[in-house]
Amino acid sequence: MSVDLVANVVIGGVLAGLVYGLMALGLSVIFGVVRVVNFAHGEMMTIAMYATTILFAAFKLDPFLAMLPVAAAFFAFGYALQKGLINPFITRPEHSQFMLLVAVAIIMVNGLLMIFGPDARSVQTEYQLESYEFGKILVDKARVYAAAAAVITASALFLFFKKTLTGKAIRACADNHLGARIVGLNVKHLYALTFGLGSVCVAVAGCAMVVLVDVTPGLGPYYTLLAFVIVIVGGLGSMGGALLGGVLIGVSEALAGLFIAPSAKSMVSFGLLILVLLFRPQGLLGKRP
Repeated sequence: MSVDLVANVVIGGVLAGLVYGLMALGLSVIFGVVRVVNFAHGEMMTIAMYATTILFAAFKLDPFLAMLPVAAAFFAFGYALQKGLINPFITRPEHSQFMLLVAVAIIMVNGLLMIFGPDARSVQTEYQLESYEFGKILVDKARVYAAAAAVITASALFLFFKKTLTGKAIRACADNHLGARIVGLNVKHLYALTFGLGSVCVAVAGCAMVVLVDVTPGLGPYYTLLAFVIVIVGGLGSMGGALLGGVLIGVSEALAGLFIAPSAKSMVSFGLLILVLLFRPQGLLGKRP
């Protein structure tokens, strides 16, 4: 097996892993601030993928241009979902939150099945068949564009939390919920805003992912589970850890598909998860409790 082939596979894994990382970043942000685990995370990403296929079929709108309207719609959806449905469960036991969001996930999956059926859908663009050539290394343009969109979105989110007053207020809510309320911050609004931003990450990741894989309703639970693996490997609540975990999972899956079998991808991902839990339970970039 040539070194060039391995390099091609690793590069492809890194690029796909950045999209995985953006997806998981949304989950990590929501948990880090709201302290609610979104068990409908992958299902929301699947809806974003379907929305992208609809916009492409109806208006020939490129998936990367579709990111803007889809992200805007998902921000509004995430804000409304948190403020109207999830917020009353914030102070309830964790098993109540779990059942609520699992119910939302099941409704989403079955709704997609009712509307679109079980058949796979996809988009077909010219650049999906094109590659950048660096000597003997070929890099798919679609993966490069998807990874670039993920990096830009993640960078914008980092800057928002670090540089803006609203971002600093959200971080204050994450650090000290009671203190934030005492100084007069509108915690409910900031929680809903955070859920909206997490939903934007899911939307952009879904738009990018649809140029890499076909979409079916059954992808939702798989991506939810994948997002959990990534954030646990990177460190639950760590934004940088989500991206790092996504890259590690993307590369491990790519190498497993090359050296073992495509069906072994999940096995290797969960093997990596077990190793992290054994030797660094807080995740690679997570903080000790």
